[in-house]
Amino acid sequence: MEALKETNFTLPGQTHFYRGKVRDVYSFNNYLIMVATDRLSAFDVVLPRAIPYKGQVLNQIAAANLEATKHIVPNWLLATPDPNATVGLRCEPYPVEMVIRGYLAGHAWREYRSGKRSICGVALPDGLRENDPLPAPIITPTTKAHQGHDEDISREEILTKGLVSEHEYTQLENYTRQLFAKGTEMAAAQGLILVDTKYEFGKLNNTIYLIDEIHTPDSSRYFYADGYQQRQQKGEPQKQLSKEFVRQWLISEGFQGLEGQKIPKMTDAKISDISNRYIELYEHFTGKPFVKAPTKQLESRIETNLRIWIASQ
Repeated sequence: MEALKETNFTLPGQTHFYRGKVRDVYSFNNYLIMVATDRLSAFDVVLPRAIPYKGQVLNQIAAANLEATKHIVPNWLLATPDPNATVGLRCEPYPVEMVIRGYLAGHAWREYRSGKRSICGVALPDGLRENDPLPAPIITPTTKAHQGHDEDISREEILTKGLVSEHEYTQLENYTRQLFAKGTEMAAAQGLILVDTKYEFGKLNNTIYLIDEIHTPDSSRYFYADGYQQRQQKGEPQKQLSKEFVRQWLISEGFQGLEGQKIPKMTDAKISDISNRYIELYEHFTGKPFVKAPTKQLESRIETNLRIWIASQ
């Protein structure tokens, strides 16, 4: 199986190229093309080996969720000319990511376990255990770092620094809560619990748009609903579908993206396991079998499909 580590296209009308942690982004005058590669990042570090089908999984889950939520907020999606690529409106992104949490897990749990009772200015009660539901979903924004780590930031800091106006930030909060409610509903229909997720927004012609991916295993954490209560009562780890299992493996190997730490070796077996977990989430979330796109000459396939779409415009 081939895996897509990166793309290096020169497309008709292209004005700019940017390589993110996971996506290769091609800019045009009025739109963007985002190619979801098979790169895997954790702790804001791109790991050395790519994961077969990961990009296709992310791209197709994101497209399905953008379609299912466009009645809540306009989004950037225009077309998906290839299983690994999305074309969308070119918006000016807001400099913060809207993270929303319904359960105490992942980063929030690690902060809570260290003794903190406030995350991004949001107070948390004493006595919570890992993976407990929060009294109500909380929004814990982060800055958007082009390199290095995203940083927690509070609503008050965002407004004080003038990163987003109060009126627009209130809109972002409202959209975030509505999207999380819809994502929770869709997950529940497939026997999953949407634990936490993040949304990114941009602006075009004074209109706020939802951009990037939503409700994918890279941007979200899911628990299996079946057995959740029993596992929680026994203090057992939750069975989850997300990238957290990658983070936990890295932590167990002594890596958290800190200076001087060495990324553990990624064996073929580990690569296969991670790939299968991504496919598993796709099938659980959509309720449909995952259809593997051809991986032979993968980069050429994507470029051909993109050129056909561009020529049709």
